[in-house]
Amino acid sequence: MRTRQADKAGRAGRAAWAALFLLLATCASAQVSFDQAVGGLSSTDPRVRLRSATMLKESAYVESALPLAKAIGDSDNAVQVEAIAAELRIFVAGNVSPVKHLGIIVIEDRGRAESQNAFDAGPLALGATRVPPAVIVALRSATHDNSPKVALEALYAFGALGAQFTGAARQDLLQTTASDLMATMNAPDQALRLAAIRVIGRLYEQRAGDPPIDQRLSNLVIAAVNERDVPVKLAAMDTLGLVRDTRAIDGLTQLFQYYGKGELAEGALTALARIGHRSSAQLFVLQLAGKSSGFKAIAIEGLARTGDASHMAAIQGALKRERDDRVTAASEFAAAMLSNAPIEQVVEGLNRPKSHDTARQYLIELAPGKVSRMSRYAQDPSPRLRIDVADIAGMSGDPQGIDVVAPLLTDKDKQVALAAARATLRLKSDR
Repeated sequence: MRTRQADKAGRAGRAAWAALFLLLATCASAQVSFDQAVGGLSSTDPRVRLRSATMLKESAYVESALPLAKAIGDSDNAVQVEAIAAELRIFVAGNVSPVKHLGIIVIEDRGRAESQNAFDAGPLALGATRVPPAVIVALRSATHDNSPKVALEALYAFGALGAQFTGAARQDLLQTTASDLMATMNAPDQALRLAAIRVIGRLYEQRAGDPPIDQRLSNLVIAAVNERDVPVKLAAMDTLGLVRDTRAIDGLTQLFQYYGKGELAEGALTALARIGHRSSAQLFVLQLAGKSSGFKAIAIEGLARTGDASHMAAIQGALKRERDDRVTAASEFAAAMLSNAPIEQVVEGLNRPKSHDTARQYLIELAPGKVSRMSRYAQDPSPRLRIDVADIAGMSGDPQGIDVVAPLLTDKDKQVALAAARATLRLKSDR
């Protein structure tokens, strides 16, 4: 009979051997060449394929993007997930932290899919390396995988990386993708359907020269607004605003009037403000006399996007009774949009963390045709502001932005140079 001391010694011995094995494996993997790692993706042993995908993920060489694209269709789910993560590691600029906001507390959320973290970081999280079409095709195919986990990872990665496409390549992508997303919108898995709605918003977000979104796809999003699941309803409202589907105006208006207040009312009003149709002007004007500062700011944004300068008087009148910074910022955006007012105050919002993202979005909308106004800020001593200048120029879609960011391509700050290269890639593709 073994004694307790002998059992303890045995466990310690096994632990030591396990540690030694791990050490040897780590050393061995460090000596594996790039070609060997790529070759391992074709092994008959799924453990070897998984290990190869992991090594290629850690190295993040762009040359491994195409071999990894084939691994996205692997027969083993673990290999597929790792290959998807590897593609994101190659094309997303820096690691995206999985965080969750809980009031004023920010905690790490290790349960989130890595692809969702990359998606949530937005299109400006992408680097300056062009995503090969073969990677996008592989991800799109994997959105129909039998494994819900693989399908979800692939869907968010598809949305995150597909947002880089511009010009004719983007139009081809949108046309060939509609049927895939329609199929996913009808999937029974709620997480997949939510992801599909969000990906539609990211890929089909209205850009200059875009044709209207495929009505069959938009109809499914409109129908999702009427679902009971609140995250789905909010995502559907957000997407309808991003694609600026005017057919949704009546339904969104009714929803706003029905809810009256709270996050669902705010979601409906925000979608209407993004669409910015003149038929919603009276609804926006009514909010200027209300008690909610948040609704006032959203309404002013909506009036700005209608393009009707006659509403400036009502906007200025609302400012006399309001001190909320959001309302002030929205009115500065409206003045620049409707009456070609200077943008200095809008730019100043970039220097305040609380208003930074909103100010950047305002400037992206103000930039087309006038992006040269950002040139003076490209010389600012603050690297953060120079990054913003590059991002605004790149997202504006104005080819003149190439001249604005050209001096930043050789900026001494690496992050500024990266933002300039990303903007140049996007603008040259549009051209």
